[in-house]
Amino acid sequence: MKFTKIITALAISGLVLVSCKKEEDKSLAVINADKTVTKEHKAIAPENVQTASFTIEGMTCAVGCAKTIEKELSNLEGVEKAAVDFDKKTATVTFDKTIQNPESLTKVVQETGDGKTYKTSNVKS
Repeated sequence: MKFTKIITALAISGLVLVSCKKEEDKSLAVINADKTVTKEHKAIAPENVQTASFTIEGMTCAVGCAKTIEKELSNLEGVEKAAVDFDKKTATVTFDKTIQNPESLTKVVQETGDGKTYKTSNVKS
């Protein structure tokens, strides 16, 4: 009986220690209707706005793949807007060219997931 209490106490202590999360800066965060948190983006000076579009191969679904890639791109510093179209297999990203560049954006896409699934091509800016 004592052994069971000790194991239970250790399990609860472990869960409490592991479940503590680093608190995010709430001043730059927006909670969406679906309870996801996205960072607010600073306004980009008009002369620094650039748009890049590219093809993404390897996506298998709109919710898991396309939305995950879109979220990864949207949360990057200097990215104003990112849209991934699963049906057309394309991404269009509006960003600050002093902070990001098309190569860094495609690198983020390729590193999403296991780092081997998504391949980018036809980069246009």
